[in-house]
Amino acid sequence: MTIPDAQAIHPNPAIGEMVFLKNVVHRPNILVGDYTYYDDPVDPLAFEQHVTHHYEFLGDRLIIGKFCAIARGIEFIMNGANHAMAGMTTYPFNILGGDWQQFTPTLSDLPLKGDTVVGNDVWFGQNVTVLPGVQIGDGAIVGANSVVTQDVAPYTIVGGNPAKLIRPRFEPAVVAALERLAWWDRDPDWITAHIPTLVQQSVTVSAVENLLKQV
Repeated sequence: MTIPDAQAIHPNPAIGEMVFLKNVVHRPNILVGDYTYYDDPVDPLAFEQHVTHHYEFLGDRLIIGKFCAIARGIEFIMNGANHAMAGMTTYPFNILGGDWQQFTPTLSDLPLKGDTVVGNDVWFGQNVTVLPGVQIGDGAIVGANSVVTQDVAPYTIVGGNPAKLIRPRFEPAVVAALERLAWWDRDPDWITAHIPTLVQQSVTVSAVENLLKQV
């Protein structure tokens, strides 16, 4: 049995624009799970350039789960992009330097949103922007050219600017069973053996329950 090496940069050497993301990120405040890939024909090694305003002193993290598919044009905007909003102006005088630097706001003055968290098995279409502190659930699909401003429920499809619910992918009982299965946490050999079931077109509670019996 031959399985793509989770520690490789390019899972398929014939597709140079695709990388396993955890193997090309270096910032300690970006955490990525196994088998999540990023596809970018321009520079797939430069994913971190698409995580903007990400300053360690703010303490926020970008956390991405396993088996996610991330297309070109992604942008995760982190908390460093936020400006203090309680005063007469939102202009960030302090970042211009000079005597203005003394007017640096405290963290409590900023509208910090916390970590940005992407679940497992999430598919991002091209040119998606994710705002600070958004939580995207397992199995979600984010349509191309979307701006995600609020949390996305597991196994839903969202799209637009701002991104809104298009439809759930499955009935609630199926979603609950899939969350219990958490197939992405299984051994790669188990996953490989069950790919025909994982990709089948008809997803029912009984089909998921059968997989659970085989864990």
